[in-house]
Amino acid sequence: MMSRKKIFYPVSEPLQQYLRLYHQSLKFPVSYDDLKYYAEAIPLLDKFGKDTLWETVIYPQSEVARVHDHLKVIYAKLKAGGDLKALRHLYIERIDYCTFGNSHPYRIKIVNKYNDVYDYFYIKTADASRVYGLELETLLSPNPIHYLCDGSTLVEEHIAGIPGDQFIKLVPRRPEYNLKRIAKEFVKFNERCFLRLLGDMRSYNFVFIITPDFDDYKFFIRAIDFDQQFYEGSKNIYLPQFFKENYAFVEMAQKHLNREVIQQYQQEERAVIARRIREERYRLKDLRDVLVKDQISTPEKIQQLGHELALHYDDPVFARCKSMGEIIDRSLKRVLIRTHTKGVKIG
Repeated sequence: MMSRKKIFYPVSEPLQQYLRLYHQSLKFPVSYDDLKYYAEAIPLLDKFGKDTLWETVIYPQSEVARVHDHLKVIYAKLKAGGDLKALRHLYIERIDYCTFGNSHPYRIKIVNKYNDVYDYFYIKTADASRVYGLELETLLSPNPIHYLCDGSTLVEEHIAGIPGDQFIKLVPRRPEYNLKRIAKEFVKFNERCFLRLLGDMRSYNFVFIITPDFDDYKFFIRAIDFDQQFYEGSKNIYLPQFFKENYAFVEMAQKHLNREVIQQYQQEERAVIARRIREERYRLKDLRDVLVKDQISTPEKIQQLGHELALHYDDPVFARCKSMGEIIDRSLKRVLIRTHTKGVKIG
């Protein structure tokens, strides 16, 4: 069972030093708290007139130009290496505020005035769990995410894709989609979430990226929410297969893949992650040195997760771990072991 309200953990000074070392920390001209001083908020509706639970915020006329200019500078730091020449043809069309969830982000829509092509980025309160999740995504994922941190303010790029809960409704209307390929990708996603201990991957917290191939479609799943990076005590929280929102994907895997094929895909995912661990071993070591000393969960949750993983892997080292940092370190070290590593049963 997940906690009703996740505890917020601020970014520690050692973590800030790590982020500065690897150029993930920059000074911003406006903070998350600065954006709170808007004058008005209007409910944002989707194209069907349904409330999105986001609000479009409006700032006092005297502040609009300053706020927009500062946001464009942040976007240049995030996407253009800080080159301010990129700002000349950009403007802020809308600033939205999310009224639900843990991070209560601001979503900024930025538009190219020459061709009307737009992009989004997010400004959030910097929670340590989320920062660690973004960093592990950057190091261990084939699709690293651009993010920056300045004290208590976190900036993230937008990850484009079809949310999983919308994608599964689309599938019956798309007979050209190969269900075996979708099932394969869910098995791999399930495995990599478990190995890196990324939790709460319900269907609305990940997106599908669809790539047409010369004879078929390829599917890739990307996480878009990192608030539950090694925080909870139950190991099932780190397995997307156990959320009711994902049952359709589990059923698809059970129907179209047999046990041997599932194990093959799990082993393929472990091999890919092992390669990334080796490639990023020095940066991961620096991250580990910060992680093992950081408080990012409660002693009770750490003890519970350590015991559950010890039973799952038949590995007593997990039960002796004193921090979430030690647990994730052990999990990643196991990936490097060349002998068979126990996967998880789908279904």
